Amino acid sequence: MSRDSLIGTVVIGRNEGARLVACLNSIPENVTHVVYVDSGSTDESIAQADKAGATVVQLDMTQPFTAARARNTGFQKLASLSDVEFVQFVDGDCALQPGWFKTAQTFLKQTPNAAIVCGRRRERFPERTVFNRLCDMEWDTPIGQADACGGDAMVRVAAFEHVEGFRDTMIAGEEPELCVRLRAQGWQVWRLNAEMTLHDADMTRFDQWWRRARRSGHAFAEGAFIHGAAPERHSVRAVRRILLWGAILPLALFFGATIFSPWLLLGLVIYPLQVFRIAHREGWNSRVAWEYAFFLVLGKFPEALGILEFHVRRWRGKPAGIIEYK
Repeated sequence: MSRDSLIGTVVIGRNEGARLVACLNSIPENVTHVVYVDSGSTDESIAQADKAGATVVQLDMTQPFTAARARNTGFQKLASLSDVEFVQFVDGDCALQPGWFKTAQTFLKQTPNAAIVCGRRRERFPERTVFNRLCDMEWDTPIGQADACGGDAMVRVAAFEHVEGFRDTMIAGEEPELCVRLRAQGWQVWRLNAEMTLHDADMTRFDQWWRRARRSGHAFAEGAFIHGAAPERHSVRAVRRILLWGAILPLALFFGATIFSPWLLLGLVIYPLQVFRIAHREGWNSRVAWEYAFFLVLGKFPEALGILEFHVRRWRGKPAGIIEYK
């Protein structure tokens, strides 16, 4: 099989175990350069990556860890090895689908204004837990030109370098933030109708889901803080909606009940009504629709905490610590 010197791959991970092995084995054999960036693993990740033939980079853990910094570090190492034209970023808990590299590469070659292309990311085991199913629904984004991508995507090196890569300090939401800067420079982001990766969220507990939702709120808050001004207004509507449902409305009802009348607590019925409305919109006779509606509404509370956490840390001048759910 001929080697493809136009594409390189950057894999990031920490303690992914068998998931990392599956990820590395899913990379096409003709890809010339594979860089694995490890963020302080205590398992056999580094040895497994080395065995698979990847160039291993151990992230400097004296600095705050972020996936954005890991990806940038991997990209810089890859650029020092070869003059690749495209780079596939993939998380170590994901496995690439057959045919994705060719599909993505062909599209980028045919679409010179495209900076990033992504496809369908699916959960590997959606049937195991409701939290895995929620992830699978989250990945199912519209086909066509998009505002943002996720962590798995193929990028055009010229575009990535043009905007100086990811913002190192962001603990979450670094991909949409990158896309905002790319689109501001005239580049495009595309989601193709093609299978891209299988993701293993491995979420089996409620507290994992709660932390992940809290991290999402933090990402929305930071995105709005950086790019919330016109004309982009990035994440502003999302932050307002989260704060309304997850903080302002419940606090107003509880304080009102304390000061004026306990009957005001009846206003909390708006939450089950909102669940019903969303479930009906999604097809209320489906169990998945009710799951989606319930957790979408409930998620506003941890997301609101994440928003408040971001601003409290910002006001205190403290760097954000990573919020992990695994």
